[in-house]
Amino acid sequence: MSSVIIQGAKHSYSLTSPAQSKHKAPTIAFLHGWMLSKAYWQPLIAQLQPDFQCLAYDLRGFGLSEIGDRDEYSLISYARDLEELLDRLEISQVWLVGHSLGGAIALWAANLLSDRVLGVVCLNAGGGIYIKEEFEKFRTAGKILLRLRPQWLKNLPLVHAQFAKDSVYSTLDRGWGRQRAIDFVSAKYPSARGTLLGSTSEVEVHKLPQIVSKLRQPVYFVAGANDKIMEPKYVSHLASFHHSFNGYGENVFELPNCGHMAMLEQTNLLHSLLLDLLAKPVASSCL
Repeated sequence: MSSVIIQGAKHSYSLTSPAQSKHKAPTIAFLHGWMLSKAYWQPLIAQLQPDFQCLAYDLRGFGLSEIGDRDEYSLISYARDLEELLDRLEISQVWLVGHSLGGAIALWAANLLSDRVLGVVCLNAGGGIYIKEEFEKFRTAGKILLRLRPQWLKNLPLVHAQFAKDSVYSTLDRGWGRQRAIDFVSAKYPSARGTLLGSTSEVEVHKLPQIVSKLRQPVYFVAGANDKIMEPKYVSHLASFHHSFNGYGENVFELPNCGHMAMLEQTNLLHSLLLDLLAKPVASSCL
């Protein structure tokens, strides 16, 4: 693993070698979800790296990345982190693949970096509908949860077993349950709380469809058919604001037997889908 200082905070990342192909392939940058880390992209990257250079990194305050001196946790602030990371790594053009919270950050980054982001694939990411009572309950529960994270939790096999089956269709390998427990307790409180409250505010929720509607790049949305965290109907709702929705969901794909962790639950299907999507011409969509 490598690291780089961005806005005063050390960021942990991994970058594969450029793909050895006849045609120059773009780099794919992967953005993880809330209380997770870059680790969950590795099975997918293992399949993609013969065809694409792959960048995965821990968002500020999550995984092995530090907080630094900044006290801003808005989606646009994380998009600016990505901009600086791409600058430091001298990556001029990318596709973004973002999971859950990472999908929302990827959309903001595509708007901020319209000349560098060729397209976006959002996994288990949607929304744009603000239901006050539900969001208030969610934020209250989240804040309580964040304060009840003793470090010893990550060492309990029963906790690993619980995380292995949490928010997925079929139970994950116990090793992924352990990884989720580690990431859950290691996420820095300011960043975990800041992204929770910031991304679920009424203003931010209503801004996201506006951002999607502005994007000229290809934007695809991948839903888990059995996702209880971000149900397919909410994924389709956000997708409908992009011009490629075409009235019936042409930019939406639903993975069967899949909950909220598509990159682990349906790695092979997702790999095939990404190969198809990234092979589509993008020039006409970016005009």
